[in-house]
Amino acid sequence: MTQSADLPAATLGAGVVKRSARLADGRDLFYYDDPGTALPAERAIDARELAPRPETATMRRDVLTGDWISVAASRQSRVVMPPADLDPLAPQTPTNPSELPSAYDVAVFENRSPSFGPALDVAVGDAPAAIDPASGLEDLAAPGLGRSRTSVGRCEVVCFSPDRVGSFGSLSVTRARTVIEAWADRTAALSALPGVRQVFVFENRGAEIGVTLPHPHGQIYAYPYVTPRTQLLLQSIEREGADLFARIIEFEAAGPRVLLEGEHWIAYVPFAARWPVEVHMAPRRHVADFAELSSAEKDELAPLYLRLLRGVDALYGTPTPYIAAWHQAPVDVARDSARLHLQLTSPRRGADKLKFLAGSEAAMGAWIGDIPPEQSADRLGEALATIPEVLS
Repeated sequence: MTQSADLPAATLGAGVVKRSARLADGRDLFYYDDPGTALPAERAIDARELAPRPETATMRRDVLTGDWISVAASRQSRVVMPPADLDPLAPQTPTNPSELPSAYDVAVFENRSPSFGPALDVAVGDAPAAIDPASGLEDLAAPGLGRSRTSVGRCEVVCFSPDRVGSFGSLSVTRARTVIEAWADRTAALSALPGVRQVFVFENRGAEIGVTLPHPHGQIYAYPYVTPRTQLLLQSIEREGADLFARIIEFEAAGPRVLLEGEHWIAYVPFAARWPVEVHMAPRRHVADFAELSSAEKDELAPLYLRLLRGVDALYGTPTPYIAAWHQAPVDVARDSARLHLQLTSPRRGADKLKFLAGSEAAMGAWIGDIPPEQSADRLGEALATIPEVLS
């Protein structure tokens, strides 16, 4: 007989209820219940017998670039395209010992084979401190060959739905709003962990991107450093001015590449798009991360983002592979200048064609665009015109 228990609960924005639990090996699990959910307060207990969690990975510094490379060998054992009856993100059944012991609306749990964590810079609760006492993160930029550090941080999986197929774009407005509330809650919690410098929310969609699970889900990474892409952004802000994002939005709003607009959000194909399909979405007000969004901004984002994703899928009539990357300001720098924004990119340059990163892009970082951004915006606009306003 399956054991169940009442879980500690907290009411978040929009009537979303958060319930906190643990998996059998001690990993955190959080349920985010839709407002008015039909789920009971009790949830099944994870009774699996699991092996101990792998040790925290080690990251090594590339002296040529200054980048830190996390070497997480445990990721080699992760599940790849399992059959539907063994979906690890579906609720557990007698024949499927999945990661989710109970029925859920939205669920977030610590990755079993993380690239960062579970160790932190300082021990907190069940999360140990980095094993190497010399692994402090304050000197990550120091020079020297052969430098390594413990990959402190956290990696979490965000299950958008118990359904076995789909993506964020297939959710209802209510469910999308619940996911956004979960993103905000986890961003705040992860940003407070010792040693975490930046929190990244993202969704990989499609086998062409490298997705290994078709179940609708995304991920959240909490890094022990400011990522290379964000470091370049901070350099641009220093060069262009602290009001860079405000000026970008003003520039794009007056141009020909706007796709969707609301009171609080705007979506557009950027002036210098790299990818065949590339869309940016940003709040009109300066907001550093999801945790700083107002209720009104979250409410508008849910239907607007759903319509955008459905329009991207309507480009060719079949699901479009993409990376939906939500860039957030670092935890401790540039909070008043680096703005939360989405960069959605797809390598799909035709119904049956993909853009591959070859010599110039992959080796030199020198991009060559295949489709003029204005043409891409026109095509996306035509696709979006076939998508009605998302109301439910």
